[in-house]
Amino acid sequence: MILDRRTALAGGIALAASACVPVERARDGRFAALLNIAEESANGTLGVAVLDTGTGRVWGHNDYARFPQLSSFKLSLAALVLHLDETGALDADEHIAWEASELLDYAPFAKERLDRGATLRELAEATQTLSDNTAANVLLRRLGGPERLTAFWREIGDETSRLDRTEPELNNVPPGEIRDTTTPAAAVHTLNRLIYGDALGDAARATLKTWMAETRTGMRRVRAGLPPEWPAGDKTGTSFWPGMGSVYVDVGYVEPAGRAPLTFAAYFRAARQHTSVDPRAEGALAEVGRIIARYATEG
Repeated sequence: MILDRRTALAGGIALAASACVPVERARDGRFAALLNIAEESANGTLGVAVLDTGTGRVWGHNDYARFPQLSSFKLSLAALVLHLDETGALDADEHIAWEASELLDYAPFAKERLDRGATLRELAEATQTLSDNTAANVLLRRLGGPERLTAFWREIGDETSRLDRTEPELNNVPPGEIRDTTTPAAAVHTLNRLIYGDALGDAARATLKTWMAETRTGMRRVRAGLPPEWPAGDKTGTSFWPGMGSVYVDVGYVEPAGRAPLTFAAYFRAARQHTSVDPRAEGALAEVGRIIARYATEG
């Protein structure tokens, strides 16, 4: 009888405790657990945050851990150009040139336009849609260096993200390094401010979303796990820098049918060093997309 009473009492306490857990929190925890399973299956470290713009809630896995930004910083750099143009701080139609000595290995736009240069707006678009490394460096040089982009993040409420170097050195971010890093949680809030908040005006926000939607570098990452009919856009980053492991990044937005948009930030640091893009690593980010799709459809 004593055992039965204790068992009943314990069961009653557990039931009462579960009744006190908000449904949203329990649901967020369930999807965070799915991300943990995805990490265990991928042989690496996964960091993910998803912001529900309808509720303001953020869920994820390792969402306050620091990860390299890699080329994902270029999204905010393009946004900064649009912001400075709309506020009159610069003219995005300003024409600028660069030297052959500034060309990096991956610079498809900058190499093509070496002889005639480009406008700041064209450079911003190439930085986002093509991830052109030279275009990004030229913009950083014109705007005031990495510290100017970091200042922009602080101006819009991001106290975490930072850019300290230019291409290609910013891709050398071994574990424990804080330069050129962010956290998934910080990234999704910044994305929300840029795409759905008031950090940009209507025209600049629409332009940025269009550029993100036209970016094709992430089609095997998070967007591969999302229903193709849902509007989405992103910016990726990849690094195989010797001695730091291989890191894959994908940050962006998705607009599921019948519900509020979501912003997402996904980072995967592989346990092994890669010399080229690894399908299994990209598959880990595609699995993040499938988990996001489940969240959007089951909510």
